[in-house]
Amino acid sequence: MVKALVIDANGLLMPFQFRLNLDLEITRLLGEVPVLVPDSVLGELGRLGTKEAKAALALAHKYEVVATELSGDDAVIDVAERHFGAVLTNDRELIERLKERAIPILRLRSGRFLILTGCASD
Repeated sequence: MVKALVIDANGLLMPFQFRLNLDLEITRLLGEVPVLVPDSVLGELGRLGTKEAKAALALAHKYEVVATELSGDDAVIDVAERHFGAVLTNDRELIERLKERAIPILRLRSGRFLILTGCASD
């Protein structure tokens, strides 16, 4: 059972790249769950410096920022495992690592909506 949703930088950029209503899609798939952003993701978005990254950084502050000593994909996996969370991403490398650890994945399908994979109910 998914108890939280962890969003990586890729996931935070989705609403600005694809005009996706992120909160509506999260609620549709998972119901009301805490949405978590590893603190290292904030740094990653800040380094990108694009208009979309700045908007994604502002969006990230809407959710709970979780401290982690790790960075990149390791931080996302760490937070997901600690909080029994699914991960929102379209990052192929991260998706493969999540599958290896049986962590549920939310990803963008057809540029319009999210799908949930990797759950026992699949």
